[in-house]
Amino acid sequence: MLAKFFSYFIPINVVKKNSSISSTLEVTWNNGELVLDSKNTNYSYGSLQRILRKGLKYIGYDRIRKFENVLILGVAGGSVIKTLVDEIKFKGKITGVEIDKEVVDIANKYFRLNEIKNLEIIIDDAFEFVLKTKDKYDLIIIDIFQDTKMPNFLFEDFFINRVNFLLNTEGFILFNTMVISQKDRIRNLDYKKKFDGNYSLRMYPKVEEHNELFTIKKLN
Repeated sequence: MLAKFFSYFIPINVVKKNSSISSTLEVTWNNGELVLDSKNTNYSYGSLQRILRKGLKYIGYDRIRKFENVLILGVAGGSVIKTLVDEIKFKGKITGVEIDKEVVDIANKYFRLNEIKNLEIIIDDAFEFVLKTKDKYDLIIIDIFQDTKMPNFLFEDFFINRVNFLLNTEGFILFNTMVISQKDRIRNLDYKKKFDGNYSLRMYPKVEEHNELFTIKKLN
């Protein structure tokens, strides 16, 4: 494919769409790889896939393969789903929650998420979904951005407590955050303090420059 070849020299745009939620969405060939970007940041594949892959490696691929239920809050193009299915060979149920239908349409058309048999994508607000769901999960991946901004509710006690309730004992939360300012650093430090001795929390700063990952294991 010529576009893929030339993308090693210059990014080649495939499609550009406007979204009421995500503003601008672009699918681009970049260094031989198809990626999904918002106006100011990578949304799926590219650097974001590398970031979340590192988080999954911290948890351990062998451990993840034994899980039964994975919840992903914030699907975008679905790069972490591809890592779970193609690289880790995860066979359990994957539930992806994404508020932006335009993103899901792109993910299905250009990244073929709709071909993954053990995946269910739900168009919903993550906050609303965690309030309603009756299921429990072994791994909850939180990867929610509006361009470079993170919604405040992700760091509020009510949401944190609800996510913790949905997590099975010995399960993990993988939380991807963006740290650009001192305010963001303080926010993350405050978030870290919200977990007591029932949880084992690790923070991984400077993952791909501006991202900071949390892995949180529920002990009992």
